[in-house]
Amino acid sequence: MNVTFRQLQLFLALAEHKSITTAARACHVTQPTVSMQLRELADAVGLPLYEQIGKRLFLTDAGHALADTARAMVDEWASFGQRIDAMKGLRRGRLRLAVVSTAKYFVPGLLGSFCEKYPEMDIALELLNRDAVVARLRENRDDLYIMSMPPTDLLLEQHAFLPNPLVVIASRAHPLAGRRGLALPDLAGERFILRERGSGTRLACDAHFQAQGFAPRVRLELGSNEAIKHSVAAGMGLAVLSRHALLPALQDETVTMLDVAGFPVLSHWWTLYPRGKRLSPVAAVFLEHLERAARAGELGPVAGV
Repeated sequence: MNVTFRQLQLFLALAEHKSITTAARACHVTQPTVSMQLRELADAVGLPLYEQIGKRLFLTDAGHALADTARAMVDEWASFGQRIDAMKGLRRGRLRLAVVSTAKYFVPGLLGSFCEKYPEMDIALELLNRDAVVARLRENRDDLYIMSMPPTDLLLEQHAFLPNPLVVIASRAHPLAGRRGLALPDLAGERFILRERGSGTRLACDAHFQAQGFAPRVRLELGSNEAIKHSVAAGMGLAVLSRHALLPALQDETVTMLDVAGFPVLSHWWTLYPRGKRLSPVAAVFLEHLERAARAGELGPVAGV
């Protein structure tokens, strides 16, 4: 089978963007060039690699298999380049991270200190909901993944590096604000604004409520911590959020944490990658940097633990 490395890169761009035009733009080549190279690639494989249905493009089974193989080959080649750079005493390369949205409160600062120390490193950051991060993890599309509730059906290398306390919040004007020694039964008549189902925060929150035999009255389910904080500040209900997501709102005195027995619920932030995956030199260096920053308390407040 006669296939070029460039053809594999173009096909990976197609698999990523599901559009020949967008793949061409991402690879800085013309659309006719991509179409021609993909036709040659399909001829070499001997099977159709994708099909167009209306305006949507779908990979065939052969296309999915080729994308997995091509991704592994491209990743291995990039890792080889990084190892050669390391042998030359150079510290450069590309780090690909996929992290859940709540991690946005500490990941930028972490990346800033990392890039300051290693200015020749390039970062590709995907900030997504948990389901999207897990989907990328299943496809091994990134170097490292950060989330608070790792999937249990995958074989993973996982390292807890930072506490992730979940707390109950209310508006400053709420009747329960400032009260001490609350218990979950005291919240039985309250409306709750919770993260969407499937998020790490929601999974941990639901597990805790179920263990305590408490069924919250859910008024809203939102996919944004910011939207939840604004809704709580407006007096629409109580919420359970990561302590890491609260610093701006607490400083602005728009919301307050409630003193509720059983809270904070302590979970952790984890770095993940598939078991058996060989980390690139850049990923290994970043993992060391992250764990060192966590030990030094540089990743934000965890008050209330």
